[in-house]
This record gives sequence, C-alpha cells and structure tokens, in this order.
Amino acid sequence: MATLLGEYFDSPEADLPSAAVVAMLREFGISEASARSALSRLIRRGLIATRRVGRQSTYHITPQTIASHRAYMHRFLTFGAEPPPWTGDWTVVAFSLPEPGQAHRHHVRKTLGALGFVRLYDSVWIKPGREPQAPRQAMSAILADVERARWSVMCAQFDEESGPHGPAAAYDLDCLATAYRAFIDQYSGVRDAVHAGEVDTAQAFVVRTSVMDSWRSLVLIDPDLPEHLLPAPWPRQHARETFLDIHAALGPLAEARLVEVATPYWPAAASWVNHFRLAKDSSLGISGGTRDA
Repeated sequence: MATLLGEYFDSPEADLPSAAVVAMLREFGISEASARSALSRLIRRGLIATRRVGRQSTYHITPQTIASHRAYMHRFLTFGAEPPPWTGDWTVVAFSLPEPGQAHRHHVRKTLGALGFVRLYDSVWIKPGREPQAPRQAMSAILADVERARWSVMCAQFDEESGPHGPAAAYDLDCLATAYRAFIDQYSGVRDAVHAGEVDTAQAFVVRTSVMDSWRSLVLIDPDLPEHLLPAPWPRQHARETFLDIHAALGPLAEARLVEVATPYWPAAASWVNHFRLAKDSSLGISGGTRDA
C-alpha cells in the first residue's frame, strides 16, 4: 500500500474513495477486508487522512507523507548510482552495561541496527562515514539513567580495513552478493519480456510494484561500503540496471492499469494518477524525481 502511494500519487488534493483503493489492491490478490484494514493502519500511522466530499468519505495523502515518499523514492532510485564519498572515517559506538541490563542491551542493539550500525565485537558497533550525532543522541536517551552504564561515540580510521580483523569483516558481504544475484535471476526474464513488448498493463502494474519492493529490500540491507572493501565482481550494478530498466519501462503501462481499475469507483482518477520516474543524467544515470503530466 505504501509503495503504491509513493509511486502513483503526488497531491494531497486527490480524494480517493475507499472502493477505488480496494480495487487497486485487488490486483495483488488482496481481499476487501484486508484492504480496508490496511487503510485503517495507514490512518493510525498518520500517512493518510479522511475527509468528506459531499456525502462520501474519502482518503487523501498528507503533505508530510508526500514529502517523505519523495525522499524515499529518490533514495531507492538513485542508490548505487555512484560510489559513496569516502574519507576512511568510521563512526564507532562502544558501550558497557551492568550484568542485569539485558533489556537495555537489547534496546541499544536494536536502535543501533536501525541507525545502520553493525556489530564489530560484542559491544562495539560501527558504521561507515562520519555521523556521530544520531548515535550519540540515541545512546544518551537509552542509557542516561542506567546506573554504571558507560558508552562512547567516536570517529576512527582502521589501519587494516579489509582484513579478517578490520571493519569489513563485520558485514556478511557474501550473503548480500547472493541476494543481489537472486534479484537478477528473478527479474532477468521479466526484463527480456519488457523489451519484447510481452507485458500487458495488468502485469505491468503488479510487476512494477514487485520489483520496487524487492529492490527496496536490498537497499535497506546494503551498507553501501566503499568499492575497495567489496569483493569482485560485485553484482549490485547489474541488479540496479535490471531494476531501473523494468521500473522505467513499465511506468506508463502500470499507470494506465491503475487508472483503468480505479475509474469505475473514482471518475477523476486519470487527473490524479501519475507514475514516479527519474530523468536521465549523463553522470549518474538520473537527476531527480519527476512526474509525468
């Protein structure tokens, strides 16, 4: 549901009838009851809101959600376009907790993981780049009142980055490479079918959403390490090209299908539905998010 909102809706003025949303999700085999439950969850999370249009209650995307979706879409579509800038700096978090502090230890680990850190040693966590502010605030919030808790956030450089005792050893790069290759295997046939014009609008709508969800999952687990720490050959670029090719080519077809299924319940659908795309750029392959008019 969140993927659909980010991909095809870009205005808080669009009033979506619930029946139109149900019809959209039916394309993915989602029942009416499950679709309405999904709407309720999004309302509770503040991602969408309701208002009355005449005698009918409709849903609209909040401006905050639209801004968030734009940022997320741009991140997912530009990820891997060029190597990250690298200075050799790592952000390091080290902590020591009293023996009974298992709940706090779990909270710290969960929070650091959410911030993109990985465990180098039991109580030493690292992240590439120089970003001390967020972990410092998080550690203070969690441990400020914990007796005998000690923690430090620092920026450091390792003498040996890629060896068995360096920071690269904290990452399961073999597992990540396998995930990228599985993505390529899953969608290479789809890419060929797209190029051959063998994908209709109904298939395009489902496949475009599926490939975005699959790619997004990879982006969220990829630490985006500098190239010299990655094993060769690294399959991310091939996977990225596969994703972008499918995503861009199926945009108009998927948009047409969404309009087709929503219009019986929402006559104004064609005025509001449009697919997110990225314009070409000679250096990155992309320049920024745009919408087809």
